[in-house]
Amino acid sequence: MVNYFKNSVFWVSSVIVLGFVIWGAVSPDSLSKHASSVYGFTANAFGWFYLVTVLIIILFCLTLAFSKWGKLKLGRDDDVPEYSLFTWIAMLFSCGFGISIVFWGVAEPMTHFIKTPPVDVNAGTPEAARVAMQYTFFDEGIHQWAAFTIVGLAIAYFHFRKKRRSMVSETLNPVLRGRSQTSVKKVIDILAIIATVVGVATSLGMGILQINGGLNEVLDVPKTIWTELAIVGIMLILYMLSALTGLNRGIRYLSNINLSLALILMIVVLFLGPTVFDLKIFVTALGDYIQNFFQMSLHLQPYEGGSWVKKWPVFYWAWTIAWSPFVGMFVARISKGRTIREFILGVLLAPPFIGLIWISIFGGAALHMDLFQGTSIADAVQGDITSALFVTLQNFPLSTLLSILVILLIFTFLITSADSATFVLGIMTSEGNMNPPVILKVIWGVLISAIAAVLIVSSGLEGLQTASLISALPFAVIIFGIIASLIKSLRKESVGQVTDRRAHIYKENQTEAK
Repeated sequence: MVNYFKNSVFWVSSVIVLGFVIWGAVSPDSLSKHASSVYGFTANAFGWFYLVTVLIIILFCLTLAFSKWGKLKLGRDDDVPEYSLFTWIAMLFSCGFGISIVFWGVAEPMTHFIKTPPVDVNAGTPEAARVAMQYTFFDEGIHQWAAFTIVGLAIAYFHFRKKRRSMVSETLNPVLRGRSQTSVKKVIDILAIIATVVGVATSLGMGILQINGGLNEVLDVPKTIWTELAIVGIMLILYMLSALTGLNRGIRYLSNINLSLALILMIVVLFLGPTVFDLKIFVTALGDYIQNFFQMSLHLQPYEGGSWVKKWPVFYWAWTIAWSPFVGMFVARISKGRTIREFILGVLLAPPFIGLIWISIFGGAALHMDLFQGTSIADAVQGDITSALFVTLQNFPLSTLLSILVILLIFTFLITSADSATFVLGIMTSEGNMNPPVILKVIWGVLISAIAAVLIVSSGLEGLQTASLISALPFAVIIFGIIASLIKSLRKESVGQVTDRRAHIYKENQTEAK
């Protein structure tokens, strides 16, 4: 244990995070002011960079998946996946995406419905509803999983196939040279840890704000800073208890519960709500998304000077890039034995597909109510974005029961995400130990909760968004190094020999079976 606390990566990263916590606790107004200034500069100067980076990652991953290297295993050629397909997807969905969908599944389309994206439509009209769903699909689609996919693939490939330590910096070995290699790798790992802490704290903060909004709508619990801090404390206790049970118990079981509960809620709301309308919305929005994929991927506003792009896709891409060291390392840890093609298609497509169905059902129901039933859900969302889903559920039968189930789902998503994050941060600060000591997980659990609390107190949702945008910038540059490193290493793989070895192993197994 002592050796872990001699790790300079642990000390530097934890001290920086702790310093940020102290700053926010002592002077929240100062933190909010400086963060807003940096946010404005970063979004304006580097928004284009985030958009280009994510599109390049998507194109690279899809090209790699269908290339000759797609058949390579993440591990030995005879390794098999550790988890079933359902459990694997459930763990992917829970650690990297669930809370975003629950928070924004109604809030985003209704926001775009009343405050339209930069297209020529009138707010509150059927045309605005269609555009709202198109851009929500874009924001919540495969772009969100691009950074997770490339970082996770690189870590899994170099760890399971090349026997490197499970560290972000190890993915850059093929392109790092010279005496400064060790120092550079430590800097990369420190940046990855800080980005992970901020990214996870952003998600925790959003979930906590939404839980408070839901409790206010359902049980009339007051929406105050003290209520939110109390929720932070409860969450800390719960996910620390889960973290102590390990990967194959706490996280695995909670992930299966998360996906099962999400599927049950989707089915119930689909049949209680405007079923045919929701199905039509899904098909139409999916078509609009595919048809306008590249135009939306590279859409900035240099002529109009608007702020929509930096408030939505730029924030989303920055958030996912900041979160990519955590999600990437976690999905790498649970993906041993899968091929590169299985990994890319599973990670890049499966969770977003489930998310888009959720948006079509819940967001579609809200749009139907405002368009055809005279409700004012969009106006309510403008007043309080955290209550969007619960305001929608008030118009359903069994609304109280459904709202309680949603609050439970948010809790389990948050516990799973935070539990996974402490596990991954333990790996990062124990030199790649795939079973990190409990004390490291406890330390990072406390620091993540403290960051979330500080961001909520200092500037709420805006502060959470700002932190993600800033922390993502250096890691976006690192991702290009990861891509170059993967290309260089894969070119040395003899795919033909790998295929021959697999055939030989298969024949041996068949002979033994006879």
